[in-house]
Order: sequence, then C-alpha cells, then structure tokens
Amino acid sequence: MPTAAPAPLKFLMPGWFALVMGLCGLALAWHAAAPWLGELANGVALVIGALAAGAFGVLALASLWRWQRHPAALADDLRHPVRHAFVATVPVSLLLLATLAHALGLSGWGVRGLWWAGSLLQWWATLWVLGRWLAPADGAAAGTPAPGLWPSVTPVLFIPVVGNVVAPLAGIGLGHGLWAAAQFGIGLLFWPVVLSLVLARRIAHGPLPDRLLPAWAITVAPPAVVGIALLRWNAPLPVVSALWGMALFAALWVGAQARRIASQPFGIPFWALSFPLAALTVLTLQLGSVTGLAGYQTLGLGLLALTSLVVVGLCLATWRGLRDGTLLAPEPVATLTPAP
Repeated sequence: MPTAAPAPLKFLMPGWFALVMGLCGLALAWHAAAPWLGELANGVALVIGALAAGAFGVLALASLWRWQRHPAALADDLRHPVRHAFVATVPVSLLLLATLAHALGLSGWGVRGLWWAGSLLQWWATLWVLGRWLAPADGAAAGTPAPGLWPSVTPVLFIPVVGNVVAPLAGIGLGHGLWAAAQFGIGLLFWPVVLSLVLARRIAHGPLPDRLLPAWAITVAPPAVVGIALLRWNAPLPVVSALWGMALFAALWVGAQARRIASQPFGIPFWALSFPLAALTVLTLQLGSVTGLAGYQTLGLGLLALTSLVVVGLCLATWRGLRDGTLLAPEPVATLTPAP
C-alpha cells in the first residue's frame, strides 16, 4: 500500500516570512518615490503594504498551526545549520510592517506595539543565534569530533545578527530613538564580523550549495539599511554616500552571478533577492531627495522598476510552486552538517 505524502504544512519553515520582508521593502521603495511620482506612488505603497500585512497574518496563523501539528518539524528547523537563522525573518517582518505603517502616516498604539514586538523578538533571535556560537558542541563530552560552526556560516546569518539595524527606521519617528540606537549598535558591531566569517567560510571551506546562491544578495542589505537609518539621524551626507557605495558595489558583485542564480530551481531562498534590492532602492531615492542630484533620482527610479519586476516575478514563481507542489515539500539533501 503506497505511503501517503507528508502534509505540506510540515515544510512551512520560518524562511517563508522573507515574503513579507520583500513586500514591505517594495512598498517602502514606492513610498520613497513619492516626490517624483506623486500620490500614485503612495497608493501603490498602500496596496503592497496591505498585501504584506495579509501575508504576515496568513503565515503567522499557518506557522502556529504547524507548531501544533508538526512540532518535530519546527524542532528540526531550529537545529538546522541554515534554517535556524530564518527565525529572525519574523521579528524583522514586524519591524518592517511598523516602519511601513509609520511611513504611511500611522503612529498609534498598534504601530508602537508592532514595533516593540519586533524589536524585542529581534533581540531574542540575536541572543539565541549567537548563543549557539558559545555553546558546547554535541559529542564534545564524549570525546567525538564535533562538526564545528562552519556549516551554519552563510549569508542568512545577516538576518538575525545584523537585522537589528532595521530598528531605527521606525523607532526614531515613534519616539524610541535611544532604544533603537542601542539595537542599531548590535548590528553595527556584528556586521563586519558576519561578513568576514562568510567570506572566510567560502574561501576555506568551498562554495555554498547552489540552492543558497540567492542568499548572497543579503550582503546588499546591511550597508543600505544602515545608510537609511543614518539619514534619519541627519548624518553627514559623505558618510551616507559611502554606505550607498558599499551597497551598490555589493549589488553589482552579486549581480554578476545572476545567470547562475537564475539557473537554480526556484525556492524560498530566492526571496533573499527582494528586500536587499528594495533597501538599495530606498536609499538611492532618499539620497536623490536630500541632495537634489539627478543621478540619484534617475538611478533610484530605475532600481524601483527593477525591484518591482523582481518581486512580481518572485510572487508568480511562488504561486506556481504552491500550485505545482514544489515548494511545500521536502528539501533536497544538502551537503551541510546539522549544527548542535
């Protein structure tokens, strides 16, 4: 008698919240284009923001249901060397939803509660992920060789560790600037640490599995988001422009691998392309607004068009994957050793 296929809900890993991050990023990019596109841009941002909020609600309910129905699957995610870091997509999504709501003119208790929930959960995610670095490896007490932490060193680590730099985007305007600055400092401290580790892992231990290639795009996000946050603090423009240059270089660096990335079967890691590209778009448009330079403005609008096409393509590919049953399914076996 044939064995029944596993329930799709079992494979709803936390990384699915990257959809919310990408949609929020695109909405913020359209909002940043309002000085040139007028109220049309704000209207598009509102529609995309509503989609992001709806996606978050659906994913949150489905994740709670999965926790009840398949607790072992969630435990596997938390032990996995790569998937465990995607837990931070949940609090980052909350911070981005609060940022978008504040940008669209909302600042009530609901938005503040959303921001505080995201902020505190992001602190927890960072402490939990970094706590694994200091914890003894399984098997150490028995004298058996431990695999080490290198299998877990991927660009996905930027989300729980450097994702703290997202906090000031709404925290400053909501009146929580000091707490946001403290959280911002955590991201600044570990950004170069994680980048160095990821590059060292690539050089010393070989390339990442091909299906993780899109995750390299996450390297674009830290300098872009830090630059946006510093604009909120009225930082000197040369400093912000330097961060913009870092983000643009990272985008071109990763973009050189576009054909290799596109040749991979579609999976949720492809959504790693969305938010970093949107963050670069926002920073470019905001620099254009502050400086009045036509170069920033033209490039920013071009990046907005590109980001919109990328996110629409990701949405269509996600819909096809759900329809065909290729997404909520067991992952191919990767050449990674599970972390303790």
